[in-house]
Amino acid sequence: MAQHFLLSAESRTLSLKEIYKGGEEKAYEAFKRLRWPETKGEPVCPVCGCVEAKPVANRRTFRCVACNKQFSVTSGTMFASRKLSFTDLLAAICLFVNGSKGMSAVQFSRDLDVQYKTAFVLAHKLREALAAETVTEMLDGEVEIDGAYFGGHVRPENRVEDRKDRRRSENRSERRRVVVALRQRTGRTLTFIRKSEADGVEIAKARIAAKAMIFADEASHWDSLEMHYETGRINHSVSYSDGNGKHTNMVESYFSRLRRMVGGQHHHVSHRYLYQYANHAAWLEDHRRRSNGGNAFALLGGALNHPVSRVWAGYWQRANAA
Repeated sequence: MAQHFLLSAESRTLSLKEIYKGGEEKAYEAFKRLRWPETKGEPVCPVCGCVEAKPVANRRTFRCVACNKQFSVTSGTMFASRKLSFTDLLAAICLFVNGSKGMSAVQFSRDLDVQYKTAFVLAHKLREALAAETVTEMLDGEVEIDGAYFGGHVRPENRVEDRKDRRRSENRSERRRVVVALRQRTGRTLTFIRKSEADGVEIAKARIAAKAMIFADEASHWDSLEMHYETGRINHSVSYSDGNGKHTNMVESYFSRLRRMVGGQHHHVSHRYLYQYANHAAWLEDHRRRSNGGNAFALLGGALNHPVSRVWAGYWQRANAA
């Protein structure tokens, strides 16, 4: 019997022991290589693009020869104004990608020995960076589409005579949301948060190429897709697959991971930030066959080439002022 990839040595190419054994200088060099891959780690001014810069004495910063601006390896990136060391940041990313079902902010804060607020914001910054990979992605070939509802649990009344039918829209919570997922077989997974699964029709038209084939269940709102795409419909009340490729099992696999992430790790996810966790689960699902070292350095490179977050920079200061 073949060994599962996640149990093999090839899936483990980075460890916390290796990160801390390498020390701060090795972690710093890794940041430089991923921030400036075109120059093999040599600094490039983020203001004017000049490749000539002089190091500032006793500091890990540089001064541009052309515009005289000072900058560092994290200037203008997701890690701008960082307080954690490079070793701790690299270890944080290693922990983040190792959690196949995500990681709670409480556990993150304990493992890193930082405040909960620090861990919460850092995790969300990393989720924002990984989501940037698919901002302009268009899906082609065979694509599965489905939706799943999350949040908005309405607790039933204690007395039987006081209970209401929670299936009716007027008795549902306003915080209930649906995650619409488009999953390309052998490709990427795109996620969108809406109030109704039927909104996925317009999303599909915008993000799926015209020559693609779409697989969906028998929900009536997917009928309109047949006017624009070749479709394969599966009736789940009869079977989950016809045995010849007509199924939505791959997108259902994604929803399984997301439900375990929300219910098993985080226990509660605000409807305002559900999109972050949906993107995180999609990224983990898409890269489940890549080593943890490959995932860690890919995420670090994405974060170092992502601008300062307008959502999470100063998050707690804004929350306290409100």
